[in-house]
Amino acid sequence: MLSAFWCQVLLTNCNNIVILLYITKQTIEKTMYTTVNENGVLNNYPTEPQVYCAEYPAIWEQRKYVIQGVFATLLVTTLVLVGISVS
Repeated sequence: MLSAFWCQVLLTNCNNIVILLYITKQTIEKTMYTTVNENGVLNNYPTEPQVYCAEYPAIWEQRKYVIQGVFATLLVTTLVLVGISVS
């Protein structure tokens, strides 16, 4: 026969399992990229992201883009010159 203490322990553990399953289900639902209809069928159409307007890049971002462009140009030029020299 179960004592009141063991009944309380059993109920607490069952409650913790239910909470854990609920949290896990909520986490899975947030990470899924498909929608589910009322019958439980997965929809192949993804959820639409929130639309926002792009902002013009700041000066430091523009400088970073220029540096990236210079390195990309040097890389492509080097590859073309190496390709011409070995052929």
